[in-house]
Order: sequence, then C-alpha cells, then structure tokens
Amino acid sequence: MGRTAVLVMEMQRGVVEKFPDLAAPGMVATLAMLLDAARAAGVPVIHCTAAFRADRAGSHVGNCPFIVRLLEDPAHMLEGTAAVEVLAPLLGPGDLESRRYHGFSPFTGTSLDVTLRSLGVSHVVATGVSLNLGIPGLALEAVNLGYRVTVVTDAVSGTPQEYARAVLRNTISLLATRVTADDLMARWHQATPPAPAQPGGATADSPAAGQGRLPSRGRAPAPGAGEPPEGAG
Repeated sequence: MGRTAVLVMEMQRGVVEKFPDLAAPGMVATLAMLLDAARAAGVPVIHCTAAFRADRAGSHVGNCPFIVRLLEDPAHMLEGTAAVEVLAPLLGPGDLESRRYHGFSPFTGTSLDVTLRSLGVSHVVATGVSLNLGIPGLALEAVNLGYRVTVVTDAVSGTPQEYARAVLRNTISLLATRVTADDLMARWHQATPPAPAQPGGATADSPAAGQGRLPSRGRAPAPGAGEPPEGAG
C-alpha cells in the first residue's frame, strides 16, 4: 500500500487574513495540531500555494469572474510579498511547497503529481481552503489521477458555513473519505512505532525524556492503525 501525504490548500496570509470568513473558528489551531501529528508520524506535508507575478505573466486573468474581481487589487497575492506566505503556525522545517500561478486547483500546471509520485504517495489528505472551490478541485483532480483522497472535515472550511457543510455532505462524500482530525491523529499515533529506550528506561517520547505524546482532544482512538477508516464522517 502506498504512502500518505497531507496537502494544505492555500493557508496563506493573503487568503486567510484577507477573507477571514473562509476559515471556521478554531480551524487553524486544529490544522496546526494535525500537521504536527503528521510530521511526527513521518507523513509528508505539502503546502499548495497560489501567487501572481506583478506582470501577471503565466496567469490567465480574464477567463473567470472571480479572478477578474480579485485582481482589481493590483497587490493581490503578489510573488515575493507577505501575502503569499503560509501562516506561521502551519509551517514545519521539512515541509514542501507546490506553487501555482493560475486556476483554483493544485495539480493542473504544477509539479505536484510528480512530487507525490516521487515520494511513493498514493493517498492524499486534503486540508485548508476552501470548500467553495479549491478543496473540491483538489479532490476531483486527485481522484482523476488515481489517488485515494481523505478530507479532514474540521481542517477544511468555506463560506458561508452552511454551504461548506452541504459541500462536504453532498459533493465531497462522493469523491473522498471524510474523517475528523482527532480520528486521523489517533490512527497516525497508533501506527507510529515506539521510540527506542533511553538509559534509565525512558523512551525518546516519554515525559522522562523531555517530550509528551501527541496532543489529544478527548476522543477515543479509532480501531486499527495506519490509513483513515473508509466511510468515516
């Protein structure tokens, strides 16, 4: 069975800070916790980001009403500015980035597919924004390319919230397994081998060795280990 990777869709300052309604309350904190758990379990984290050059070269700028409206602001998501930075709590030193300059989904016109296949990935976990455009596009493209897809229901968001819930229920459910962050973290924790013993009987991840276990938010671990449960959510 192939490897899993987490894809983080457009959790950038110029998206989340400019459109604060996109991220549901608590979603950034939940996603940060999930990404920490993924890294601890050896699961690659790839940030799927968007940007524009100042001269708009490489971008289609007139073929979509929403892009036309966004680019009425000449500073929107300019390469090299703070707007294209990933939110600091979500970044890890070993994370990868896949950037695109047009469209709303992360595979077309980027090297994301090649990157995933080079890592041996056959299953992607979708997180980030938004359920209006990017997450459905990610899921559909990934399925078309032969990947299995899991969407973390409390680590994705859209606006308005009622619509986002309807997309999860009526569209995402047809393309992907749905799972909560707690259930997925429990799976990863179960699948992570224990750390080697340290002198005196402590393990590398025990409190005696200066580290705690992965954070828990009060849910019992899901049965089994490894991949998220099919049909969850």
